[in-house]
Amino acid sequence: MTGQTFETLPAVTLEQRNAILAAPRTAEAHRDLLSSLPAMNAVQVGGRATSTHLQSDFTVAAWNVERCLFPEETAAHLGKVCPDIVLLSEVDHGMARTAQRHTTEVMADALGMTYAYGVEFHELDLGGATERGFCTDDFNSLGWHGNAILSSVPFERTSLIRLDDHGHWFASDTGATDPDQPRVGGRNAIAAIVPATQGSLCIVSTHLESNADAAHRHQQFQRLLDEIDAFAPGLPVLIGGDLNTGNHLPPDFNWRRETLFGLAEREGYSWSFTAEGPTTRPSLITPHPERVMKLDWLAGRGLKCLDKGILTSISDEGTPLSDHDCVWCRTG
Repeated sequence: MTGQTFETLPAVTLEQRNAILAAPRTAEAHRDLLSSLPAMNAVQVGGRATSTHLQSDFTVAAWNVERCLFPEETAAHLGKVCPDIVLLSEVDHGMARTAQRHTTEVMADALGMTYAYGVEFHELDLGGATERGFCTDDFNSLGWHGNAILSSVPFERTSLIRLDDHGHWFASDTGATDPDQPRVGGRNAIAAIVPATQGSLCIVSTHLESNADAAHRHQQFQRLLDEIDAFAPGLPVLIGGDLNTGNHLPPDFNWRRETLFGLAEREGYSWSFTAEGPTTRPSLITPHPERVMKLDWLAGRGLKCLDKGILTSISDEGTPLSDHDCVWCRTG
């Protein structure tokens, strides 16, 4: 866990990139690389809050925006639920497939919010076949891909929580299997303490591993809960994001087989903040998904759920903005 913040994330230098490309594909080498890149160990904070504190009830939306191909349209679409807090997964920053834009910053500007952004991965290539069709260049200006929190109120404190460091998408000795997506980094969470009418509370945006089993995600979620307790002891907490529940669990890919749900409940969290129903659909990047799954969740402790729902990712114009729908709740 780190509380270091930047206004601008330091880019990977040519020397650092050459070191990455020359490094052996091992967990040990990956840990050394991860520690050597400042942007992988800090939170970028920007934008501007428009309120001083959250009201007694407020709305939180969690959305895996699948690279965020359309940041302005995605921000406008969120107007249907008028969120005070937005928890984002899979947001690009300096990637050719999203026109080298800082998609989190664009969304924050459109919504009139401040933001906290943390890098999951430094992408070494342009992405998969369907993503390359969106590339405006044959290089990434920064190559960042990560998670974010957008907030209508200022952050009191923020933290980057790394959920693994072994190089799940880099190191061959830990099972890296996708040559089309070489990456340095790992799954993470962004935690922030924000002011509310009845005192401060902790908001968390997270993304668990897709290419893993339930035991791996259980371990990641246990680490997350432990780090939250250390970061925000005694505060109410709301966690949201793509937990990849059911992924790589053949034959039925059923989220009910995940053990992280019971883990969270034993720690005092409730899953009642999440509406029923699947949260995946075909998109421009993922046009033919093999399964319809429930991957996206909201869980709270020390808060009450007042309302909840799922916002389709299909825009009013018929464009699929993501392969995930947005989950939201009103709480207080």
